[in-house]
Amino acid sequence: MKLMSWNVNGIRALTKKIELQKLVSDYDLDALCLQEVKAEQHQVELNIEGYQVYWNHSIIKKGYSGTAIYTRLPVLSTKYGIGIEEHDQEGRVVTLELQAAYLVNVYTPNSKDGLLRIDYRVKWEHAFLEFLKGLEKHKPVILCGDLNVAHNEIDLANPAQNHASPGFSPQERERFNALLDHGFIDSFRHLYPEVIKYSWWSYRSFARERNVGWRIDYFLVSNSLKDKIEEAEILNEVTGSDHCPVILKLS
Repeated sequence: MKLMSWNVNGIRALTKKIELQKLVSDYDLDALCLQEVKAEQHQVELNIEGYQVYWNHSIIKKGYSGTAIYTRLPVLSTKYGIGIEEHDQEGRVVTLELQAAYLVNVYTPNSKDGLLRIDYRVKWEHAFLEFLKGLEKHKPVILCGDLNVAHNEIDLANPAQNHASPGFSPQERERFNALLDHGFIDSFRHLYPEVIKYSWWSYRSFARERNVGWRIDYFLVSNSLKDKIEEAEILNEVTGSDHCPVILKLS
């Protein structure tokens, strides 16, 4: 099983820069999970031959947030959101029940400059973890997406300057720790404990060219799948967004 996750920062803009059909073929993907699509499905003419699409868009704000999964795997059931109305207005979660596991695609809320949305973010994270634990009672979980947090200092270029910044605050890092404490495995760090690679760069100051980035895009898996992890990659060479794709291959 080969899966890709990518925050595309606007699917309509991305499709003018890159051919997703070719990307899926080149990497022989079983599923492509997209975040921040910023569109409703009917606004995007994007069919990938042989793949079904499952789409969740923001209800309260047009052109904002949104998640989608294209897959050729058999899907037994689908869930959109986490079942709590307060948290399901921005199209942030799509879950597919596969034969052997749940595939959860998420775009975690950003805490905003000055941590203006940190209280909501933490509340959302608690509810999301409960949602994942509920799924895990039935099947293992494969979680992917833009989690909007760099877990440790190795995961961003300038940690000393960012301890109070959104994406590296103590509150956000503690909630990532909670995922690990509940048995989820960070697939990339599991295979590469000391490798420095990033998945997001600011558009300012030529950050990508200088590789001043953050690792905030992940594949996490239930502990029962740990020994199934064959490869976890961060595809820095793929452009088209301020994020790059990440890949997980499971045996």
